[in-house]
Amino acid sequence: MPERLSYPPELLLKAQGVVVIFLDVDGVLTDGGLYLSARGETLKRFHVLDGHGLKMLQAAGMVPVVITGRDSKPLRARLQSLGIGHARFGVVDKCAEAGAVLAELGHGWSDAAVMGDDWPDLGLISRCAFSAAPANAHHEVRVRVDFVSSSRGGEGAAREFCDLLLIAAGRYDDLLRGALS
Repeated sequence: MPERLSYPPELLLKAQGVVVIFLDVDGVLTDGGLYLSARGETLKRFHVLDGHGLKMLQAAGMVPVVITGRDSKPLRARLQSLGIGHARFGVVDKCAEAGAVLAELGHGWSDAAVMGDDWPDLGLISRCAFSAAPANAHHEVRVRVDFVSSSRGGEGAAREFCDLLLIAAGRYDDLLRGALS
């Protein structure tokens, strides 16, 4: 029998009740590198594991929300392909935007989780009920979050976060059974 994913019970308890999941892009859903074409277009690399994790969150009734300081056509295309309907681009004040999204969805900070990797994410990390960071996040972020993934940003870190949230919500096993049938 394959080894099962497991997390400490206190971590799962802290993540229970999360409905809205805020995600940064550069350094979380991507490796943080900025690839520029000869024409100056920004190119981004996304990992399919992260994308499937976001789809599973939606299947479980959770709402992934992307809040990022940047904007690009590749990012918008990726989010559209994943069916992510809540995204804010070119954001300076992530807390204000997140608060507005929570109000729009009828939720509060106690219903929210976040995965971020650098200082612009610290305000969300301090407000959300549950927080996470990729393995290669900035030190000041890693020491303040509830969970640090074993994967780096853009290399499956968001999927680890999604899996943890799905386990905490009691939805992981049902989704896995569906995939196995």
